Amino acid sequence: MGTTKVAVCVGVVQEGLVHIIGSALVPNSGLRKGIIVDIEETVSALSAALEEAERLAGVPLTSATVSVGGAHTTISTSKGVIAVSRADGEIQASDMERVLDAARAVAIPANREVLHVIPRFYSVDGQEGIKDPTGMKGIRLEVETLLITCSSAAIKNLSRSVFQAGLEVNEMVFSPLATSHLLLTKKQKEIGVVLVDIGAGTTSMIVFEEGDIVTAEVFPVGSMHITNDIAIGLRTSLETAEVVKTKYGQALSAKVRETEQIDLNKIDEREKHKAQRQFVAEIIEARLNEILGMVKDALKAAGRDGMLPAGAILTGGGSQIEGLAEMAKAALMLPVQIGTPTIQLSGMVDKLDDPQYTTAAGLMLWAMESTTVPTRRQGGLSIPKLGGVVDRAWDFLKQFRP
Repeated sequence: MGTTKVAVCVGVVQEGLVHIIGSALVPNSGLRKGIIVDIEETVSALSAALEEAERLAGVPLTSATVSVGGAHTTISTSKGVIAVSRADGEIQASDMERVLDAARAVAIPANREVLHVIPRFYSVDGQEGIKDPTGMKGIRLEVETLLITCSSAAIKNLSRSVFQAGLEVNEMVFSPLATSHLLLTKKQKEIGVVLVDIGAGTTSMIVFEEGDIVTAEVFPVGSMHITNDIAIGLRTSLETAEVVKTKYGQALSAKVRETEQIDLNKIDEREKHKAQRQFVAEIIEARLNEILGMVKDALKAAGRDGMLPAGAILTGGGSQIEGLAEMAKAALMLPVQIGTPTIQLSGMVDKLDDPQYTTAAGLMLWAMESTTVPTRRQGGLSIPKLGGVVDRAWDFLKQFRP
């Protein structure tokens, strides 16, 4: 559920492959920078998207995995320490659950709540760097985690909107985590990569290295700000500015000839003048420099500036601006490419060419994984493993997990 749209993706497992059977994309004006500001509008957009997705899928939808984004999300580190419960010192899944609960029990403001507790590594009696201590023996178990928190009010309003649209919430997932499930491979996460999602109202980034999350950020600037800048610069409507951005936009003004012009009358008959395409490119370039500067500063703060061999993967509606990959390569001093699905999917896969669907498709994969096997983010909790085709699908999916 983004600032300008609601996207839905429905999938099933068939013959060991994930098959997309339904999808929908509906405009939404009920959010600002990832936070709901109009519940009625949001419910209306979500209901319309669900109706379209159900029509295509041919099945009723009763519950969903929902993304959480926006600048209200923050990420920090936390540690948990417990004594191993068994007399013989063998560490069990229940111990891992308890130590994650201990890491979760940090003092946070009353208006915030924990969205994810993601273990980075465990320590057993001072021995650090352990990924999975199950079955090991020791007295003292510690864990270092990444704690993703968000605004309680934002979560409640999101839950209320989904409920009013007729759905139960299975799980809420930090949107960059969901998107990474679709666009990043296990190898990229191991050697070091940053995923940058340029949405309408916000830009989010998440950095992986050695299979773990290093840092994540959400900036309150997105491609809608570019549209606003163009509308002001050309003294035109937002609708016209959006068409100018998507059809004639260029991230590098030096790539545009001074003689190139945009006839605004062909976009809106009320407009009587022409605009210089190079001037539009300069407007776009300035705002993208601001966004990429924020990403670079966050990488620098995490000690990863120019140090990610797998480079930067760009997604989101803003990533479609011509010349952005070349611009980002120079700004971030990293290899850069536009994100594409890294997992073989079947069915309505043509929709995944539209980056507006990537988070929804990532949520679908996340939900399938959560119902198949225990994961580290769930603290080693035992979830019954399903048989048959789901197991075969998991065998394929697990190669992309960190």
